[in-house]
Amino acid sequence: MTPSASTELPVSLQDTPASMPQVVDHVAVARLYGEPLFSMPSDLYIPPDALEVFLEAFEGPLDFLLYLIRKQNFNILDIPMAGVTRQYLAYVDEIRQRNLELAAEYLLMAAMLIEIKSRMLLPPKKVAEGEEAEDPRAELVRRLLEYEQMKLASMQLNVVPQYGRDFLQAQVYIEQSLQPRFPDVSMDELQTAWRDILKRANLVQHHKISREELSVREHMTIVLKHLQGRKFVEFEHLFDPTLGTPVLVVTFIALLELAKETLIEITQAEAFAPIYVRLAYTPS
Repeated sequence: MTPSASTELPVSLQDTPASMPQVVDHVAVARLYGEPLFSMPSDLYIPPDALEVFLEAFEGPLDFLLYLIRKQNFNILDIPMAGVTRQYLAYVDEIRQRNLELAAEYLLMAAMLIEIKSRMLLPPKKVAEGEEAEDPRAELVRRLLEYEQMKLASMQLNVVPQYGRDFLQAQVYIEQSLQPRFPDVSMDELQTAWRDILKRANLVQHHKISREELSVREHMTIVLKHLQGRKFVEFEHLFDPTLGTPVLVVTFIALLELAKETLIEITQAEAFAPIYVRLAYTPS
């Protein structure tokens, strides 16, 4: 329910809608869901703390105590306990009337301040010669300095840009081709596969001595014809061990020439997997 900021003039009984109260001697004090309200409800309940305004917010007793010391430019190493305790107790009495659970934590610090003040009024304990008497405020000063250090560190961290608050991670989606990309075949793996073919060729070789001229270009054509119409052909299936070692050597040289001229692709799905050969794919 919000008080109206505008002033309405009295209206006559003839112009007043049937749904509005028949009141003409004063203006509406508020509006409820757009309808004028000419008097405050008798059963309206406003919580005591509904209109409270907190000018300073503290995160705990140490935070408030540090605020009192810094606001009045007190030396934190030489705290005037009487003045600080008096101001602290006044604040505790104020919050005790509104929030008893919150005041309990502050009351513990108030008791500590009173204890320190009472210890300062007593004669100091005797200490050995050359040693300084213990200051009752030492432990409180240590806690205040540590708290102030952590508070300043948190403020510095808060200034640093944070993910989700100050910036977001940029994400770029790139549509990739469904064409699989196989890893390149190393020279060592190609040599190992070639040695295996030679070993099997030696097992089935014929002891027939003949002289024939072999053409690398001719075998390049044979390999290309063998690959036509097929997606992949195993590297070993391109060699016929029954034709003898010279043919195997020329076929292998033909494969190297085709790979050099990028007419074929030699691929392997993963390390130590079978090697496959296929015709080079040229995008249109």
